[in-house]
Amino acid sequence: MRPVLLPLAERLGRRALHQRGVRSRWVETKEGWLHVYDAPGSTENGALPTVVILHGLSSSATPFGPVLLRLRRHVRRVVAPDYPGHGFSDHARPLSPAALFDSVNAVLESLEVEPAILVGNSLGGAIALHVATERPERVRALVLVSPAGAHSTNDEWSELRRRFDLRSRRDGLVFARRLYHHPPRTLALFAHELPAMVSRPAVRELMDGASNDVFPTKEAIASLPMPILLLWGKDERLLPESHYEFFAQSLPKHAVIERPETYAHCPHFDQPADLAARIVAFAREHIGP
Repeated sequence: MRPVLLPLAERLGRRALHQRGVRSRWVETKEGWLHVYDAPGSTENGALPTVVILHGLSSSATPFGPVLLRLRRHVRRVVAPDYPGHGFSDHARPLSPAALFDSVNAVLESLEVEPAILVGNSLGGAIALHVATERPERVRALVLVSPAGAHSTNDEWSELRRRFDLRSRRDGLVFARRLYHHPPRTLALFAHELPAMVSRPAVRELMDGASNDVFPTKEAIASLPMPILLLWGKDERLLPESHYEFFAQSLPKHAVIERPETYAHCPHFDQPADLAARIVAFAREHIGP
């Protein structure tokens, strides 16, 4: 049910989560068997609703482990799927953006996830927005962390695709540094793995299928009724500033927008405690248990 070859860090990360009581579950979808982390949370009366974590392109749910473990102290449940062809999940056929959206919905239905707080980073943000516009009854709140899905110019699409075109260890190191506010000293040890990760068929198929037509319109985003938190770090170096401006102008007036100084594209990498604390504080203030 899973790829044979995965980076050692991914396999060790999953083992560590299992040791902390986080289960791996498998959901059958049209795109293949998807691996999902399913973590029981707090049973106290004041526990917040279930959180669903949606990762970015070419990544997986495992790097969200430190955030997941912190969130489960405050919420009833945490669910974090690997997309088709990502992490431990299968990739049974060519993956379009529409099929990706359908696979995430299949996970939510199969695991009987209650209306949840959707936390989406990068591509995960675009998926969270899609679920919120198409199935708003599934969503208690949105937390968008440097989300993809902004409508882009042709030049912006070309530049973003170029940044994912990694052909060497040096390219991988340059790409990885865009994701961190404080890149770790160990970054060079796994930079050589990144070209293979971003060249996986599912990643290339999603990049090829991405366009303004597959993302929600400004009008649809503006009409979202649920509480929304947009986190866009001042050290964002993967997506252009114009994408932040798109969301700042398109999100409804009740959306909360924060620009943390120490956030880059993936704050769950180097700011997991702060990210988890912001999610919990926002949820307690705006939705409660």
